Amino acid sequence: MATQQPGTTVELKAGDPAPDFSLPGSDGRTYRLKELAGHPVVIAWFPKAFTGG
Repeated sequence: MATQQPGTTVELKAGDPAPDFSLPGSDGRTYRLKELAGHPVVIAWFPKAFTGG
């Protein structure tokens, strides 16, 4: 699998494996998808309080 450059877009179809990526958690830790291999992963996001999102 090729390395994805930050800020680029990948188009996935249903059933495609997700590329490795990292996201900051609300606990201050950064999580990488490849570190969670073999475990169920649920990604939930929502706008912070008092933001326009």
